Amino acid sequence: MKKAENTASDDIILESIRRHNNLETTVRLLYENYFDGLAMYIKSNHGNEQDAEDFFQEAIVIFIDAVKNDKFRGESKVKTFLYAVQRNLWLNELKRRKRALNRQTRYYDENPKVEEGAHVAIQENEAKKEVALLIQKLGENCQKILMLFYYQDKSMQEIHQEMGYENEQIARNMKYKCMKKMHKLLDANEDIKEYFKNLLVNG
Repeated sequence: MKKAENTASDDIILESIRRHNNLETTVRLLYENYFDGLAMYIKSNHGNEQDAEDFFQEAIVIFIDAVKNDKFRGESKVKTFLYAVQRNLWLNELKRRKRALNRQTRYYDENPKVEEGAHVAIQENEAKKEVALLIQKLGENCQKILMLFYYQDKSMQEIHQEMGYENEQIARNMKYKCMKKMHKLLDANEDIKEYFKNLLVNG
């Protein structure tokens, strides 16, 4: 019965994220279902309660982004994917802290496909952070337009209303000018240029 409940819960979570419905409730459900189990992994591998909280939050951000961008389609359980993401994040953190692991860390589901998906999701999250830093160099108006479009999934009609432009075409023209500035910055940052090109597919 518990397995069926978890499957139903996964379906509710995925549907809510895809439809952009009440993400606050979705995040609460993720905490209720998975935090305790995933926190145990970090706390049993040189981490503490605050580490568990911080890295679970980051794993949730990466998971939601993966669902929104069709990088996670439910091929594995939500818990399995979250675990793989958090495990990779934590191992990277341990390396950054230069703390050697003295034993093989426990991983309850050695699934190469899930592991690869988690790794890609983490890389894309890091690239997105770099893009956000570049956007900050564009000026206040461009920052707001690009953040609304690429990070909040706002339509051009919504953007022109929120920015106070006379019509949607003016908003499009402004976005085009901002993108030209962005491309100049990207030319000097090849590491994230390819990721940003992928981000522009729907733009």
